[in-house]
Amino acid sequence: MDSLLKHMVDMTGHRDHTMLDISVISAVQELAAASQTRVLALTTVRGQVFVRSRAIIVAGSVARMEEHNDPTLPGEPLSDYPALAACIKRHEASADTLCADGRHLLWLPIWIGDQVTTCLEITNPTPYTGATIQVIGGIVSVYRNFQNLLDYSERDSLTGLLNRKTFDDQLAKILHSRGEPEAEKPRPVDEERRHHTDTERQWLAVIDVDHFKLVNDKFGHLYGDEVLILIANQLQSSFRSQDRIFRFGGEEFVVLLRSITLENAQKIIDRFRTNVEAHDFPQVGRVTVSVGFVSINAYEAPVIILGRADQALYYAKSHGRNLACHYDELVAKGLLTTITSNDTAEFF
Repeated sequence: MDSLLKHMVDMTGHRDHTMLDISVISAVQELAAASQTRVLALTTVRGQVFVRSRAIIVAGSVARMEEHNDPTLPGEPLSDYPALAACIKRHEASADTLCADGRHLLWLPIWIGDQVTTCLEITNPTPYTGATIQVIGGIVSVYRNFQNLLDYSERDSLTGLLNRKTFDDQLAKILHSRGEPEAEKPRPVDEERRHHTDTERQWLAVIDVDHFKLVNDKFGHLYGDEVLILIANQLQSSFRSQDRIFRFGGEEFVVLLRSITLENAQKIIDRFRTNVEAHDFPQVGRVTVSVGFVSINAYEAPVIILGRADQALYYAKSHGRNLACHYDELVAKGLLTTITSNDTAEFF
C-alpha cells in the first residue's frame, strides 16, 4: 500500500507528458512485477492507424523514453496488433493475448472520450490475477485523468492544437536539450550554422492565414472559426506525427519540425501550403496561407528565432502571399537584414 501511494503521489506531481509516461510505467512495472512495460502512441496518418513505442521499462532497469532510428516513420500498423485493434474497435477497457514464445501481453487503451491516442502494454511470463489487474486499472485511471488534465491545459479550445504556453515550454526544452551545458560560452552563430549545414536540424515555421480579416468581415466570425478549424485539420494531416503544431493566437500558427533537412522541411511546408490552397472551404471558397521558417539554433534566444521566422513570414505576406520563405535564404540573397542576438528585443 505504501508503494502504491508513493507512485500515486509521484504521478500526480507531474505537469509534463514525458514525466507522466515515465512515472506510470515505473509504477506498473513495480506493482505488477512485469517483465516489460511500454507506453504506446497511436497516430492516424492518411486514415491508417500506427502504433509506436513512446516510453519503456524492462525489469531490472530504469524507465526511459524510446529513441527511434528513423523518426519520420509513424510506427507499425495497428493491424499488426490484431487483439489490440479488436479491443479498440469494440471500445473495450483491455485486451490480452498469448505470444508464440509463451509471454502474456496485456493492453490497456487510455480512453479519453471515444478516442485512443495512448495505450499501456504490459508483458509478463504468466497471466495476471484479478486483484493485480484491479490495481493496474486504478493506476491507469489516475494516468488517464492526469493526461486529460494536461491536454486541457496545453490545448487551444477552438482548434484542439497545442497552445501558446505549451509552445514556449517546448521550444525552451528543445533549446536546452541541444545546448552544451559544459560550455560556459556559446559558440559563435556562424560556427554553429557551419556545423549543421548538411545535417538534420530542428525548424520553426510561423504560419498566417492570408486576408483572414476579410473572411471575418464578409462571412462572419462563425465561418472564420470554421476556417481556422479546417486549417488546423490541414496542419495535422500535412505534417508528420513527430512534428508539434500550435495555435499561436488569432489566425497565426507555429510548427516545430523535428530532425529534418532543409530540403525536406521545405517540401513538407510547401505540401501543407498547397493542400490549403487546393481545399474548398465551405461558403468561403479559396483560402491561402503564408509561411516563414528558420532553423533552430541552440545558441540564440527564443525571441531571436521567432523574430527571424516572423521576418520571413512578413516578407512572404508583402510579396504576393501564398508563399513559404526560408529566412537564411532571404538573408543570403540580400533580401533581409540579419537580426542580431538581443535578449531584450520584442517582436510580439
